[in-house]
Amino acid sequence: MIDKNFCMSSYLTFRCIVKNDMEFKEGMYHSKDISYPDDKKIEVKTADDIARAYKKLFEEKENDVKLGLMLSGGMDSACLAAFMKPGTDAYTFRFIGGAFRSDDMRRAEQFAEKYKLNLHYVDVNWDVCERNVDVLMAKKGAPVHPIEPQVMEAALQAQQDGVEMMVVADGSDLVFGGMDKMLSRDWDYDEWIKFLTFLDPKEVLNEPVSMDFAFSPYKLPNGKIDYMRFMDEVFAHESNGVFCNAFITAKMKYTPYYDPSGMVKMAEPLDLQRIRNGESKYLIRELFHKCYPEFSIPEKVPMPRPVDYYFKDYKGPTRPEFKHGLDMTKFTGNQKWQMWCLERFLNIYF
Repeated sequence: MIDKNFCMSSYLTFRCIVKNDMEFKEGMYHSKDISYPDDKKIEVKTADDIARAYKKLFEEKENDVKLGLMLSGGMDSACLAAFMKPGTDAYTFRFIGGAFRSDDMRRAEQFAEKYKLNLHYVDVNWDVCERNVDVLMAKKGAPVHPIEPQVMEAALQAQQDGVEMMVVADGSDLVFGGMDKMLSRDWDYDEWIKFLTFLDPKEVLNEPVSMDFAFSPYKLPNGKIDYMRFMDEVFAHESNGVFCNAFITAKMKYTPYYDPSGMVKMAEPLDLQRIRNGESKYLIRELFHKCYPEFSIPEKVPMPRPVDYYFKDYKGPTRPEFKHGLDMTKFTGNQKWQMWCLERFLNIYF
């Protein structure tokens, strides 16, 4: 079904199109994520279980495929690094000449040095975003997430080094309880919708379409929401699809990517009390301490992208689909990216 207004509202709300049969225009088909089958996942109860699973999964893959690792300064990719072969090529983003998030970059350097990985910097600036965004949108059939251009850039660089498949730690937050803000309480239905909406279409579009249908199946009789099931069945697909699209668009030899953290599952329910007491990803914390006893636990941070810097002078969209006279000071850098990217997509295809 073709419904441009629906697709615009869905992208602003979820950063993806949440209905598989909805498209922006005739002949356009939005790409979807490629999920690892649940029945093939390895059950884990302890940090040692995770270590054994990671070791097994890398041993199964490394002799057949040349892997490269996307290595940040966080504990998720650091834990993967500890189980990869010495000499593996690892890729760390360096933004704006190294001036943005230099602490994250320094930790990645230390992780790579400890496990003898061959670290490469992927230099990212606004030129990289503009250079990659159009082909990413063409492949996706929709506007894209702000990290997709830089992930694609890492993939293109890795291919020049002979890397055939990229390793990422995309699944760790969802599997091990890293979404601490999402898990911080039992949410009221309306509060969850407000929290989970990246950019409310009613604020910026002239013809917004309600996305309530995506939330309503998870509403509980007591006015709460089954947020855990929503995270598994709705939210997880947006993140997975980001990496799928970036690596497929970059034409990696083996796609979409390799993620041992998403190839395991908890044998027991998450201990929400531990997470709410400040111990998010408690098993990964324990594994990190085993792998890096000399390091303190890195603070949880999303994949860096300097969107506030990129869009500090952004005046807002001008197409008729958008409201005019928007106060850009009300919006975050990520929200400005969404408006900019959606307008660029519309300019190309409409």
